[in-house]
Amino acid sequence: MLNKARASQLLDAFAGTRILVVGDLMLDRYVFGSVNRISPEAPVPVVHVTREESRPGGASNVALNISALGGRSTVAGALGPDDAGKDLKEALQNAQIGMDGVMDEATLRTTVKTRVVADRQQVVRVDRELPAARFSACVQSLCDRLPALVKQADGVIIEDYGKGIICQPVVDAVLTAAREAGCPVGFDPKDNNLLVLPWLTLATPNYREACLAAGLPEEPLGNNPADSPTLKAAGRILSERWGAAYLMITLGAHGMYLLPQGGEARVFPTKAREVFDVSGAGDTVIATAMTALASGASFEEAAELANHAAGIVVGKLGTAICLPGELLGSFEREEADGGRC
Repeated sequence: MLNKARASQLLDAFAGTRILVVGDLMLDRYVFGSVNRISPEAPVPVVHVTREESRPGGASNVALNISALGGRSTVAGALGPDDAGKDLKEALQNAQIGMDGVMDEATLRTTVKTRVVADRQQVVRVDRELPAARFSACVQSLCDRLPALVKQADGVIIEDYGKGIICQPVVDAVLTAAREAGCPVGFDPKDNNLLVLPWLTLATPNYREACLAAGLPEEPLGNNPADSPTLKAAGRILSERWGAAYLMITLGAHGMYLLPQGGEARVFPTKAREVFDVSGAGDTVIATAMTALASGASFEEAAELANHAAGIVVGKLGTAICLPGELLGSFEREEADGGRC
């Protein structure tokens, strides 16, 4: 079991680790307020707005998580020439995230997710996005930039939110450059099951995504996920299909299912003390795990760090980050509890 002292050593190593995040760049907007009455116009709550804020979302949130933990991150993707794109760039600059791979495409509109939150409960989400096919115009330009960006990185994350940037040419460009540079690659999938990924260092689907990618029905996990035949079958199929050295299937409240290629599977119970909001938790998992692997951690160490980090962010509202002090505090509490968190 990873202890606080070793976790601290690994976090110290994050400082010199460079991770490139390739994927769908989005802006998450939040409208906060309170509800005191129902609208006379329709049976819906009336939200009295008290404040608004914007945060990097999608692949941008993965990069933000890496930087928050002390790593050095760069994003690659496309934005539209609009206010949302400008806001996202400013947020990335403020977080000291590299933007050498960000393209401004005149024909695009920046993807924005707006969540209305009243009394700590999400009331509605409003998405503004273009069809995925519209991103094809900038694919070749992105592919041309990727080899140089990969050479500068210690690890690469392919972050697919299904918005159009992650397509086969982009995947091929990443994997070809990464193999030539000897650079590990992580993949966080969405519903893009036509992608061919002949080899990966790490893949981090959630249970629903794993079942979908493996072509299996999403059966309930039950009280003991380790005994789930569906989970075992999905792990076996995806490990072979993606050539993943390590497969990490996140299971929500059940924790994580870990499968090293050619090794024995195991389940890590969740470290969450309170599950408040799971949005963005997958971003934290792959950000933490890939930065740890690129910093010299073993797979088990990377998984434990990611599991603790995920347990922290699900207790926060909206897309969130985990800070080093919070992560070490989680290990400290576990040790104080005698290994139980």
